[in-house]
Amino acid sequence: MSSQLPIADSARVRTGIRDLLRRDRRAVVVLLLLSGAAAVAGLVGPRLLGTIIDRVQAGTATPGTVDAIAVAVVGAAVVQLLLNRAARYAAHRFGERTLARLREGFVDTALALPARVAERVGTGELVTRATADVATVGTTLRDALPEVLLSTVHALLLLGAVFLLDPLLGLCGLVSLPGIVLVSRWYLRRARDAYLAEGAANAAAIGGMADTAAGARTVEVYDLARRRVRVTDDAVDRGYRARVRTLNLRSVLFPVAEFSHALPLAVVLVVGGLAYLRGELALGAVVAAALYLWQLIAPLDRVLMWLDQVQNSAASFARVVGVELVADDGPPAGKRPEHPLIEVRGLGFAYVPGRDVLRDIDLTVQPGQRLAVVGPSGAGKSTLGKVLSGMDRPDRGTVRVGGVDVAELPPGEVVLVTQEHHVFVGTLRDNLAMAAPTATDDDIRAALTTVEADWALTHGLDTDLDPTRLDAAKAQQVALARVLLANPHTLILDEATSLLDPRTARRAERAMAAVLRGRTVIAMAHRLHTAEDADRIAVMADGRITELGTHHTLLADNGTYATLWHSWHGR
Repeated sequence: MSSQLPIADSARVRTGIRDLLRRDRRAVVVLLLLSGAAAVAGLVGPRLLGTIIDRVQAGTATPGTVDAIAVAVVGAAVVQLLLNRAARYAAHRFGERTLARLREGFVDTALALPARVAERVGTGELVTRATADVATVGTTLRDALPEVLLSTVHALLLLGAVFLLDPLLGLCGLVSLPGIVLVSRWYLRRARDAYLAEGAANAAAIGGMADTAAGARTVEVYDLARRRVRVTDDAVDRGYRARVRTLNLRSVLFPVAEFSHALPLAVVLVVGGLAYLRGELALGAVVAAALYLWQLIAPLDRVLMWLDQVQNSAASFARVVGVELVADDGPPAGKRPEHPLIEVRGLGFAYVPGRDVLRDIDLTVQPGQRLAVVGPSGAGKSTLGKVLSGMDRPDRGTVRVGGVDVAELPPGEVVLVTQEHHVFVGTLRDNLAMAAPTATDDDIRAALTTVEADWALTHGLDTDLDPTRLDAAKAQQVALARVLLANPHTLILDEATSLLDPRTARRAERAMAAVLRGRTVIAMAHRLHTAEDADRIAVMADGRITELGTHHTLLADNGTYATLWHSWHGR
């Protein structure tokens, strides 16, 4: 399995950009109109200055005429300033709205990812796309896109104005076009892959550091510090090399483009000056053309400056949009089983090919039955829970619920609850209602009562929860109450009450069993009192089910379960 989320191809990126623009097409039209008007206003000044020169040279200029034209030049500059400000204001508003849509869409898509995909890709991949990549796209939408659009319109109108003055001077303005095209094509062919590699390297570095921080105690206990430092150093080194590659691309693009920008002005002055000396062009036309091309340097420099950002953003946008492609890897439209009988046949699973964690498991769980799965650490209990929930797909065999492959079930039909839980910043009501938006306050209180979260009932549902201050036992009670409100027909518990004290955990499990009567419950039992309450018990060892029966039957058989039971009670 790939450890990275998909990356959208160029066609999908173009489609995504068109969708973003289409959703706010009115703002795009206004932006284009304001940009064009600002560029046209910028053309007035050089042309009027050329007119002054021609009149002075012809001897027809008067102080009043010159003053009037000068006032018109200043007026055109003021109009251009105001139109540029309006265009940038409209562009920034468009960028912020579009960025908000992009962020909201990404969050919706990320939350809809199949759990097995989120588990597989790890923290760094999702965090990098949600933060660095979205922020890069946001910078482009808010800053680069308006600047590039305004500068492009301005540059095209300036070149058009030079052609209107004289076609020969217009051709001189295009003298550097071949160089710009060649260096841009060279850069663009390499930039996307280079920036994608840089993004992947950053994700690996962030993921490695996050994993090391999250497992700091494990790293310390097993003396893995040097290994983790080496892993982080390798990831940072790959990121450094990827960034040097993009820097090398820019070191070629910028000098060539800068020279190409200044070349047309020099050529126009030379060619225009010779044409003026031969009497083929008026001096005012040569001066106006030179001023236009001098003005052209600024928008071309802005386009060049932001071209690198646009390419970086295109790579980031491909990573952001790529998350949507996971839908092709997820389960198809769900089918709700009428009789949720769980049937497992020939189940085999391995995280690493050739090293099976689960082997040849056959199991049937009747609707409404409570099954406890026990066994020593490393026997495969947690992995079995993930496969039964559909989080991981088996390498061999099938897992069917009511005759439907578990991977084809709609979300919420089979729920896996582990010791890994999350409490969101917000009120207690918000944290629980997300599992059942239509739940009433009475429903929420009933769920809290069931898991014996008396502390929550004392403070009220509007209490703000701080995840950093909420102890593990209380956080776990919130997670269990959330499950009760979700009301799944099949519930898989993997150490779901491991952080509660034994007395509280036992009461919570019995209360939950009463509420879920008639539903299927599979509990990975790390405390054997859970197994005693179950209808049946499956004993796992080395990835296989070695014993299956009731508590009393397995005790009478005097096998592995009996040994575990007597050891649990200190006999």
